[in-house]
Parts: sequence; C-alpha cells; structure tokens
Amino acid sequence: MNVEDFDFHLPEELIAQTPLEHRSESRLMVLDKENGLIEHYRFKNIVDFLEEGDCLVLNDTKVLPARLFGQKGDTGANIEVLLLKQEDGDQWETLVKPAKRVRVGTEIVFGDGKLKAVCVGLKDHGGRILEFHYEGIFYEVLDELGEMPLPPYIRERLDEQDRYQTVFARERGSAAAPTAGLHFTEELLEDLRAKGIHIAFITLHVGLGTFRPVSVDNIEEHDMHAEFYQVSEGTARLLNEVKERGGRIITVGTTSTRTLETIASKHGKFVEENGWTNIFIYPGYEFKGIDGLITNFHLPKSTLIMLVSALAGRENVLNAYETAVREKYRFFSFGDAMFIK
Repeated sequence: MNVEDFDFHLPEELIAQTPLEHRSESRLMVLDKENGLIEHYRFKNIVDFLEEGDCLVLNDTKVLPARLFGQKGDTGANIEVLLLKQEDGDQWETLVKPAKRVRVGTEIVFGDGKLKAVCVGLKDHGGRILEFHYEGIFYEVLDELGEMPLPPYIRERLDEQDRYQTVFARERGSAAAPTAGLHFTEELLEDLRAKGIHIAFITLHVGLGTFRPVSVDNIEEHDMHAEFYQVSEGTARLLNEVKERGGRIITVGTTSTRTLETIASKHGKFVEENGWTNIFIYPGYEFKGIDGLITNFHLPKSTLIMLVSALAGRENVLNAYETAVREKYRFFSFGDAMFIK
C-alpha cells in the first residue's frame, strides 16, 4: 500500500491556529463505517451517539511545558531545548536548536540560573542527552520556565497554556496533547456518566514521533516510534466487563486506540499492563479491542489517517475528508472532531 493512497488536498486556511472559546462547541462529523453515511453536529451532541453500557476511553496523559529557552554558559548564545523523554534520574533525551552549538560538556543556563543543563550525550537529528541541575522540584521549575511544545503547524502564540491540556490530564509525560480529548468539558463528562456511559482512563505519553512524516513509499516499510503506555487493573476489568455485557468500547483519540489494540493483540483481552508500543495500524488490520473512535482530522499521508482508514475504510475516510474540506471544518490539534461509529 502506497503512502500516496492517503493524500488529500488541504487548504492551509483550514488548519486551526487557535482553540475555540468553548471546547464542546467544535463541530462533530459522524461517520458510519458500514455505509459511509456522514452527518454533521456539534461536539456536545456526542452524548446522543453513545448508549447506556458503552465505555468511553480517555488518555489522561499531561503535556509537559517542555520547550525551554536558554543561553550557553560560556558564550551566551541562545539555545532552544525540547524535552522528549526522561532517561535516568535528571537526564533527558532532548532536541536542541541549533544542535551544532551543543557538544558534550556544553552548559546551558535557563531562567537566570534557576535551571542548568549539561550535555552528556549525542543523538541523531539534533538530539542531545542533557543532565539538569536545579533546587527544589524539577516539574515546578519546569512549570515556571517552560512553554507548551505546540505542533509545528500552529504558528499562533497560545495565551492560555491549559487549552493545550485536556480537562482530565493528570499523568505528566507527553510532548504533545492527545488532541481528540480537548473537546471534552467536565460538564460533558458528567452528562455522559448520567446517561450510564462508563468513563475509563488509560495513559499513553505522546512523543514527537507522532508528527514525523512517513518517509517511505510503501507504508509497510515505515517504522513507528515507540511510546510508553499504562493501563490499570481497574480499567482492564471494566473494559472486559463492558465487552461481556455487549457494550461498545469507544476510544478517544488514536493514542487510546493504539494502547488498547496493543494489549488486546497480545492477550486476547484487556489486562493491567505498562510498557512501550510501536504498533502501526493501517488498512488490513483487524481490530481486536475497540468498536468506535472519536478523533480529530489529521495530516495528509500521516500514520494517523492510516489508522482511521483501517477502522472506517480508506474510501469512506477520504470521502469524509473531502466533505470536511468542502464544509470548511477546522483541522488538526485545535480543529473539529469526527466520530466513527
């Protein structure tokens, strides 16, 4: 299967640069995966499409304010650092710009010395292992000095940092938000619970690899990045009970989907587990855990649109995306949503 099979024309003006004032007022396209039928609603109407006994699965990862701006300790040259993944203790894998100025032994100073880092290792493509030095609690220092690592296609400054967090974010560790969850409010979650819909949480820490383009023609040759996931015993038990009673498992976002499909593929059921997944879902994949998906509108030729196409059918998805462009839906992180039922 060729990467060009997942291309579509997207006018740049449809890439949402800022969030809507009210999260649940975004638009909602409902796509029937069996017949390709498309309907148009507001996201708050999602309550009408979920039934008593269904289970909605949300990713409770929390985005770190992982972009830091500092200066080289010896020359004062400006350095930008993006935290990717915590290694041992206070050592982090990072992306550094300009990378050529940061070699092993280079010191970087942030916030007038409140935070310092020394380069202790080199990685490919501008990657550096930095060891941080500070007083107090690292995450509190990061909250003070760091900025949200918005995706490269968002060029507007985000004034309210919490708008790039879900209202249920609690487990620190992501370099990007699980954006399908951004549409939910506390009130909407309460409306869902009142209808008898179960709410379950998993954790998958989103890495920057989620934005990495597919660089091969044959998608089967693409190597997916690995991301850390965690599913509790309580969540696993609830998901199995919902399945046994005939309820549907509806994931919110591709991150929740990849987590549940990783576990269901390995065990044939849901179990308590944590680990790393690099599962790549594209057409031909047989879903083993989920029944429906709430997701945003994704980049052309991305692994995300391939996953959606695996669930709903490539022709159905591309037709839905053409409809979204024609109807001027908002795309990507701060954009509108699709429910595949």
